Amino acid sequence: MRLTQELLKQGISEKLLDDIKYFKHFYKLEERLQDRVPSTETVFYGKDIWSMCITAILEGENILLSGPKATGKNVLADNICELFNRPQWNTSFHVNTDSSSLIGTDTFIDNEVRLRRGSVYECAINGGFGVFDEINMAKNDALVVLHSALDYRKVIDVPGYEKIKLHDATRFIGTMNYEYAGTKELNEALVSRFMTIDIPQIEEETLMLILKDYFPDANPEILAQFAGVFLDLQAKARNSEISTKSVDLRGIIGSLRTIRRGLKPMLAVDMGVVGKTFDQFEKEIVLDVIKTRIRESWDCADVFSG
Repeated sequence: MRLTQELLKQGISEKLLDDIKYFKHFYKLEERLQDRVPSTETVFYGKDIWSMCITAILEGENILLSGPKATGKNVLADNICELFNRPQWNTSFHVNTDSSSLIGTDTFIDNEVRLRRGSVYECAINGGFGVFDEINMAKNDALVVLHSALDYRKVIDVPGYEKIKLHDATRFIGTMNYEYAGTKELNEALVSRFMTIDIPQIEEETLMLILKDYFPDANPEILAQFAGVFLDLQAKARNSEISTKSVDLRGIIGSLRTIRRGLKPMLAVDMGVVGKTFDQFEKEIVLDVIKTRIRESWDCADVFSG
C-alpha cells in the first residue's frame, strides 16, 4: 500500500495501478512464497521509468535495466517485485555462472539422482520474478539456455528431464552496468528478448528525496551537503578525473547511519566514501571534494540535531 501511495505521488496513472491490482488478484500468491516477496525501505523515483517498467511487465515482457553505478537499478527491481506481489529469485552473475547455476544440477537424494532446481527453474514454475543482477558479467554461452524461456516459447527444456512451461506470471528483470570490471557486450539474441530501459544518473532533487526518506531527522541543510558530495564526485567521475569507486550512494547512506549512531562526520565519510578507492592520488582528490562540503569540526549533533 505504501509503495502504491508513493507512485501516486510521483504521478503514475491510477489506471496502471488498477491494472496491477487486477494482476495481483488474478495471480494470487501462495502463502509459502510470501517470504520471497521483497519488502523495500526505499522507493525508486522516476515517473517515466516506472511507467515503462509497469507497462512492459503487464504486457508479459521481460525488462533490462541499464545504467551507471548508483542509479537505483536494484532498488527498482525490488520495488517491481513488491509492487506486483511476486516472489523474487535473484541470481548474481559472474564469470563462472553456467547453465546448471540457472536451471539446476544433478544431485543424489534418497538413493536416487534428482535435479536440484536452480533459480530460473524455481522462478518458472512458481510464477516468480527472476532478477539477473549484472547480467553482462556472465559468459554468453551460459545465457543461451535462457533463450527459450525469454521469448514467445516460454519453456525450459532440461536435458534428461521434463520440459518446463513457464507460469504465466513469470517475468525476468536484468540489471547491467558497463562501467564495472569484468563486464562484456551482451549477445544480440539475448538483448532482443528484453525491453531495455536506460536509467539516468541521479539528480539533486531525486537524491534529496531519497536521503530525506532515509533520514527524516537530519538537518536538511547539512543533508544537502552530503548530497553535494555525491553529486560532485559523480561529476568528477563523468569527466574522468576519478574512477567511479567513490561514487557510492550506499556509502553516503552508510556514513549517515554511523553519524546518527554517534561517529564524527569526517570519520564516517572516510569509511563510506574515501575508503572505497585504494589509489592514494584518487583518495586525495576525493578528500578535497569532501572538505569543501563537510567541516572537520562537525559532530553527530550538527547533522542530527533532533
